[in-house]
Amino acid sequence: MSSHPVAETVASLMPTARTELTELVAFQSVADFDQFPKSESEGAANWVADALRTEGFQDVAVLDTPDGTQSVYGYLPGPEGAKTVLLYAHYDVQPPLDEAAWTTPPFELTERDGRWYGRGAADCKGGLIMHLLALRALKANGGVPVHVKVIAEGSEEQGTGGLERYAEEHPELLAADTIVIGDTGNFRVGLPTVTSTLRGMTMVRVQVDTLEGNLHSGQFGGAAPDALAALIRVLDSLRAKDGSTTVDGLAAQSTWDGLTYDEEQFRKDAKVLDGVELIGSDAVADRIWARPAVTVLGIDCPPVVGATPSVQAGARALVSLRVPPGVDAAEATKLLQAHLEAHTPWGARVRTEQIGQGQPFSADTTSPAYTAMADAMAVAYPGQEMQYAGQGGSIPLCNTLAALYPQAEILLIGLSEPEAQIHAVNESVSPEELERLSVAEALFLQNYAGN
Repeated sequence: MSSHPVAETVASLMPTARTELTELVAFQSVADFDQFPKSESEGAANWVADALRTEGFQDVAVLDTPDGTQSVYGYLPGPEGAKTVLLYAHYDVQPPLDEAAWTTPPFELTERDGRWYGRGAADCKGGLIMHLLALRALKANGGVPVHVKVIAEGSEEQGTGGLERYAEEHPELLAADTIVIGDTGNFRVGLPTVTSTLRGMTMVRVQVDTLEGNLHSGQFGGAAPDALAALIRVLDSLRAKDGSTTVDGLAAQSTWDGLTYDEEQFRKDAKVLDGVELIGSDAVADRIWARPAVTVLGIDCPPVVGATPSVQAGARALVSLRVPPGVDAAEATKLLQAHLEAHTPWGARVRTEQIGQGQPFSADTTSPAYTAMADAMAVAYPGQEMQYAGQGGSIPLCNTLAALYPQAEILLIGLSEPEAQIHAVNESVSPEELERLSVAEALFLQNYAGN
């Protein structure tokens, strides 16, 4: 770490950061209120609001967004005539999945092998702590040189679009000269990276029905159309023999021009079992950053334990489709729905329903903000040069902000490097990355103010 005064300040604040992240991770703030208490998300929102007030933010508000969740806003005025920077993160998290598979409890921040484990530690409660650390470091070293707005979203993981719609209804609220989205990650620990593209996402629920009710497989099997088998056929049609995504009418040959991703390194990052092949063809970066990718997220069908010898009358699945920049997510949704309907066999009845959607995003990496961030990263990561990478994930708010504020520069950084295992069991954050990226963000704000 650099001996820069800002870096020294951030280092001194890391024990406080750990305490705060422990408090924040303890909230089970999953924005699925059928499975998790809404009070947990409300508690996390109030925690963020209190933290902003403590830092001197004005106009702090817990905003009720149209999807029934809450986002937290605050404004910290800077010098007269200064630029305005919006800092984004989200306090909602993915469900913990199989809690028994966690080495330590998912909602208790636990240090192990030099990392801090807990759901949301990297994605994206750690991002909120990063913003707070950067601002505190600036206050201790001459003050915050820009106007700062902070927005902490409460339903990013659900993709229900509450904050996007709220922003469209209140376009002045998040207006800024530049926007830092603290929800991506370095290509690997210690390699400073800005994310220049995001794949968009759509989710479709597909229901297949063939019978009025389940039938005895001995009496009717062989002639009675099995809805589960029909659904399996439909889902299989979404992949070519090599596993690459095949949705009728959807282009899938684009290439990535940027950071390369070594195949063996990808196998290690993805923890692919020995002897199991990767899916798709061409460069790994092409497959994960520049091309569409379909994933079957879940299937409703009888579990193996307790299953009866029955021909299934109905079955359904939730299908996710990621699309790269240059592809309209709404058009991709239509193509996916048409594909599912066209490939349903045996005249089975099929219904598709769109559940969520977000457009892909591509940033302008030639802007002054990127120069300011590159210079900041060089100090925070001595000897390293800032890299540009894509990301397969989606942050729908990026496109909303880009449309609302076409002159604003948007940068994406964050703590979700591969070892963080976001969305999986045993999610963790590297405290060294939290420290270095907080330094980088603080120095970026200084650099950007001087441009």
